[in-house]
Amino acid sequence: MGADGATVPMGVNRSEEMWDYLRNQGYLDTKGKVQDSLRKAIKDGSFTVPEAFVAQLPQIREILLKLSGKLEIKNADERKPVRPRRAVLDSEEFKALWDRIKHKTTYRVEFDNEKLINQCVVAVRNAPSIAGTRLQWRKADLAIGRAGVEATETATAAPVMISERDVELPDLVTDLQDKTQLTRRTIVRILTESDRLDDFKRNPQKFIELVDKTINLTKQSFIVDGIKYQRIGDEHYYAQELFEQEELTGYLKNMVMDTKKSVFEHVVYDSGPEARFAEDLEKNEAVKIYAKLPGWFTIPTPLGGYNPDWAVLVERDGAERLYLVVETKSSLFDFDLRDREKANIACGKAHFKALERGDNPAKFKKTTTVEKLLAGI
Repeated sequence: MGADGATVPMGVNRSEEMWDYLRNQGYLDTKGKVQDSLRKAIKDGSFTVPEAFVAQLPQIREILLKLSGKLEIKNADERKPVRPRRAVLDSEEFKALWDRIKHKTTYRVEFDNEKLINQCVVAVRNAPSIAGTRLQWRKADLAIGRAGVEATETATAAPVMISERDVELPDLVTDLQDKTQLTRRTIVRILTESDRLDDFKRNPQKFIELVDKTINLTKQSFIVDGIKYQRIGDEHYYAQELFEQEELTGYLKNMVMDTKKSVFEHVVYDSGPEARFAEDLEKNEAVKIYAKLPGWFTIPTPLGGYNPDWAVLVERDGAERLYLVVETKSSLFDFDLRDREKANIACGKAHFKALERGDNPAKFKKTTTVEKLLAGI
């Protein structure tokens, strides 16, 4: 809240500071996924924020509560350390695979600013239409008992349209400048040339949300299209020893047991498809060794660190060896994938392309099943 009581955006820098705090506290993983530690802290009231954010604590807690969902109770007795499998980790096959994917990169982005602005103009112009602001009253009976407060809706009024002249318009340009990190001049040009300002008067908040999302998605796609990766140097890489030094734990309910080809004795998975993929890797005779890549193995991207799913060594026709980094998705169609996932996959391809040295380098692949992976190589 500002001094006048009005809501003030936190801003990009402060938002990033809060994000780093949540990640450093173990409340988020490297992919931004909410951890049970955050759910537990919110549930038992122990969640705190740095002193600079104390005034915003109620709003931050409310947002995180919506994002975190319910706390899944896990049996602490089922939490087990996952140890590396020495026979695989020390094998020449795994060393050959790791040597092809371990190096780090840096990236730069090259794009035509005028082209980006024109694409934003077109995207905003073609964005979905916006209905006028409406109010709707609902009536409910409240019952207070031992279980708490229960509300039973009894009546709903018809929506009432709010006249444009009854709406106090916010500072559109400043708000979008904060949300998109574009200059005021660029934002004014996009808004003017898109011919959508009448929608702003009709429903200011909805319009700001629409333009914010449209511009940032366009920027994201544009930046990824112009990204160039470069290998940093032979001395910058993820050491194979990290498999032993970095602790990995999991619960019995989300482990694939009795693995023989994995670099770990058990595969810790996040979903059913990941579990099935690991099981199929074990069964397929063409797959010689594989690893579910740990959270510390990340690729830098404009959207943050990206952690690919798998590293796989395949032997074809009994002789040729193929080294693969694999991202598993429920669909291979780009329009089925969320924008962030598509951007990460594009960055993954560019990263491993930059690592290609010598004969038979590692290849980055996107797939849904082991069968489709092998059929496409």
